Amino acid sequence: MISRRFFLKALVTAAVYYPFKHVYAYQVPDRILNMYNIHTGERLSAVYHSSGVYDPHAINQINYFLRCHYTNEVIPMDIKVINLLCDVKDVVGENKEITIISGYRSSIYNRLLRSLGRNVSKKSMHLKGRAIDFTIEGIDNGKLAQIAKTFKSGGVGRYPEFVHIDVGKIRYW
Repeated sequence: MISRRFFLKALVTAAVYYPFKHVYAYQVPDRILNMYNIHTGERLSAVYHSSGVYDPHAINQINYFLRCHYTNEVIPMDIKVINLLCDVKDVVGENKEITIISGYRSSIYNRLLRSLGRNVSKKSMHLKGRAIDFTIEGIDNGKLAQIAKTFKSGGVGRYPEFVHIDVGKIRYW
């Protein structure tokens, strides 16, 4: 049986908090990525976070989509870099399609790029699934890099063809 004291406390609490219920009912918006991979020609639209919960199936789809296109090797991408990509995209427009140049990069492919004279690091964050190179059609890469820097989540590099983001140490180039 409920005591009179407990009942009165509950009644007062409800009376105080009820007018402010909209403040406590704030919904986290869905996290959605619409992407195109230039190397595979694949497109993916995935709601990977909804109602405060990550969707493991959507995360697996994203990991596969961001695989090394050279070896088809798939590893789990760091969720922080996926969230950073989504954050940058949301600033420029929630419905924008992201063009992926590189997600995960296998060590075999990284060595190949180095042997071809490409300026890739021996210890690239791509090797750990912690970096993504991308662009968004109609948005200047300089602007994308500036937006990415505002999140202070890791490295941001601006290149003529794309923007690099990673979730390593904060640094810019």
